[in-house]
Amino acid sequence: MARVRIQVVQLLVSPAHRLAGRPADGPGPEGPGEAVRRAEVREGLGLVGDRYFGQRAHRDASVTLMAEENLPVDIDPAVDLRGTRRNVLLRGVDIDALVGSVVGIDCGTGPVTFALNRPARPCAWMDVTIGPGAQRALRGGGGVRCTPLTDGVLEVGEASFEIVSGP
Repeated sequence: MARVRIQVVQLLVSPAHRLAGRPADGPGPEGPGEAVRRAEVREGLGLVGDRYFGQRAHRDASVTLMAEENLPVDIDPAVDLRGTRRNVLLRGVDIDALVGSVVGIDCGTGPVTFALNRPARPCAWMDVTIGPGAQRALRGGGGVRCTPLTDGVLEVGEASFEIVSGP
């Protein structure tokens, strides 16, 4: 695949876990400034300031990329990353089809590469944060858990995307 133009639609850097405990108890409060316009990425660590940054248990899943086209807007027309708890929302690429690949996203300051390790499986919380049926709607399209392979910056706006290596 040649380099293509995509859109980074939204970025979420959340310092706290909002979805802890049982879905029936509801999510924790949203932290201030979770939706950001710019996110710093650190190789092998994740997004600076995010809850998974540098967490040993999440080294191969410290960043989650998701395709905007897979958001269940029929359930909630206003759904975004605050509901899905993914980190990077992209328009124009079927990121879920690329598990096992290494990809690069360049927002204009140089490419940031990610190893796309495994699907981000939607959990029961999706039915609470988005609406009934969201967990089922997101199966096969809930995003991809990644490891950042380079340092860099992601910014909301136009970007170039390329597959560096395939599965």
